[in-house]
Amino acid sequence: MSKPLIEMRSSAIHGNGVFAIADISEGQEIIEYAGKRLTHARADHKYGGSSITGHTFLFTLNDDYVIDGNQDGNDARWINHSCDPNCRAWKIDAEDGNPKHDRVVIEARRAITKGEELTYDYGIVLDEPYTRELKAAWVCRCGARTCSGTMLKPKPRKPVKKSR
Repeated sequence: MSKPLIEMRSSAIHGNGVFAIADISEGQEIIEYAGKRLTHARADHKYGGSSITGHTFLFTLNDDYVIDGNQDGNDARWINHSCDPNCRAWKIDAEDGNPKHDRVVIEARRAITKGEELTYDYGIVLDEPYTRELKAAWVCRCGARTCSGTMLKPKPRKPVKKSR
């Protein structure tokens, strides 16, 4: 049995957080994001389909499914967002090709020292317009020098069609 690397406890960033209880090497896999797989439609129905809450344990897995960390989740759901993260989330495609079996793992982007809080960039892009209310719901509290003030990422730019 391997020695635990992390523990969940109160965070200065927001609510609960996940902290290293041992030194973690750059590139080291730390934890898989666990939870029940739901279709996007089922998740919208279950959680009201609103983006205004700003609080969710839903992790977009692919075009078909999300991982619901509220159901059968683990400590990965408590890893907070940061604009200057020390971790990254990786999607691993299922060997059997079934998108429901895809996985997400969290790994260290750099060496992390014992006692440091783990963070990653949530990379949230929403379909709806980014209103003041929506930005307030998704406020970032990471405290990084490069903090954008929101967990929302800019929408991909659509190509402009030139007229003749």
